[in-house]
Order: sequence, then C-alpha cells, then structure tokens
Amino acid sequence: MSWLLLTLLSAFMLATADALTKRYFPPGETRAAMAARFVLSGLWLLPWVPWAQLPTLPVGLWGVLAVLIPLDMLAFWLYVRAITLAPLSRTLPYLSFSPVFTLLTGYLLLGEAISPRGALGIALIAAGAWCLNLAPSRGWRGLLAPFSAVLAEQGTRLMLMAALLFSLTATIGKAALAYLPGLPFAALYSVVLALVAALGMRLQGPRWWRSTPPRPWAMLAVSLAMAVMVLSHFVAIEHVSVAYMVAIKRTSLVFGLIYGLVWFREPAFGRNLLAALVMLVGVVLISLPA
Repeated sequence: MSWLLLTLLSAFMLATADALTKRYFPPGETRAAMAARFVLSGLWLLPWVPWAQLPTLPVGLWGVLAVLIPLDMLAFWLYVRAITLAPLSRTLPYLSFSPVFTLLTGYLLLGEAISPRGALGIALIAAGAWCLNLAPSRGWRGLLAPFSAVLAEQGTRLMLMAALLFSLTATIGKAALAYLPGLPFAALYSVVLALVAALGMRLQGPRWWRSTPPRPWAMLAVSLAMAVMVLSHFVAIEHVSVAYMVAIKRTSLVFGLIYGLVWFREPAFGRNLLAALVMLVGVVLISLPA
C-alpha cells in the first residue's frame, strides 16, 4: 500500500477515534478516554513486538522513546480535552497548524527540504482548515473569528498547543525509524506507551477500569481505531517527508467534520465542504509525482 493511502487510513482512524471519544466519553471521563487511546490500543499491537528484536535494540532508540512518549502523552491529553470541551468544528481546524510547524521541525531536526509545490500544498491544507472557523455571516468580524476563538475558547487554545507538540513528536518519531522499521517500531512504541500510561494512571489514584463509562465496547472501538492509526502512521512516514505526511494526515479534519455533521448535527456544512475542497487541492499537489 502506498504512503498516501496509509496516511489517509491513519487520518480516517484518528477521526473515528475522535468522534467515538466525543460521543461516548464526556469531559468527566477524560481518564477513561485516555486509557482507551493509550493503554488498550497498545494491547492490539502487542503481537508485533517480537519483530522489534528487543535484545538487539540500540541504546539510542530507548533515548528517543524517553523523549517521545512524555511529549506524545501531553499532546494527546491536550487533544482529548479540547475535543471533549468544545464542538469538533471549533477545535479540529486548529490542528491544521501542525504541518506548518512541521516544516520547521522537520528542517531543523531532520534536514528535510520541501519543494515549492509541496509547500503550496501544505499551505492550502492549512488554509482550508483555517477557513473552517470563519464566520462569513458576521461580515469583516467573521474574518477574525479564528483569532477570536483562540482567546474565547479553552478548547481551541488546547488544540493549538497540541498541534505544536504533534509537529515535534512526528519529527522525533521519524528520527526513531533510523533504528527500527515502521511496523515493529509502531508496535514497540504503542506497548511502551501503554505501560507508561497505565503506570501513570495507577499512581494518580483508583484504577482506570473502575471509572469506565457504561459502554466497554466503545473503549474497545476507540482503542482499535487508535492502534490502526498508529500502525499506518509509522509505516507511511517511513517512506515520505514528515511534513508531507503530517499535512495529508490533517485530512482527518474533513472526516471529523463529516462525523460532526452526522453524529452531532454541527452546522455550516456548505462552508466546511468548500474548505475541504481547498484542502483536497493541497493533497493533490503533494501527492503528484515530482
């Protein structure tokens, strides 16, 4: 499967996990949502860990994991809090900043250069996602709606911080693939992350499964979606520039908005569709052969 299809699969699974989280995990159940996304998702990938050949892993890889896992946990905590505190249509667009941030982190940490056409594609994806928060009916004030939302909505502020952290973790994760191929690294990363998350939750108080929501199947569905997302993410990013991959993955916003319309009856679908088409043009520009 090509890196583009894998990335789109990763985007769809992320949006699916988000929608399930918002539908079945209210703000008071953030710990249970984090357990599903971190702890249980690691169990799905446990059978692939032997491929990592643990005894032969270099020390440098463990150092990368020691940096990557706390940053990823913080980013996902901010992300989950954001989507449970505010509508998907007012939080997800701010994740579009992550490929823009990744242009810088990818260049500084990996030395990855982006072609002018690729930069235009990334800019269109970010611009399309940004337009999702515009409010044309409010005139010129509507043009400033994305800026005012950062000040007015706690969820949007949290998502913007998450976008910055995700750009950093995506770049660090790509660097880790110098030690281990994508599939075994995805499994090792998920299992180590699950162990760290479970330990952290246990130290905070009662075991997470004592406060789970009344739908355990929802936890299984979220965890499976996250496992597929992580697996396809690392296999895809192994074969392409991190900025390109992260930009394409932001099409999760489009999938998320569709979920928002169908499940949560969130408004302004026409405007959202136009913004999604702008993002689609950016995707095409990035995916065209050089």
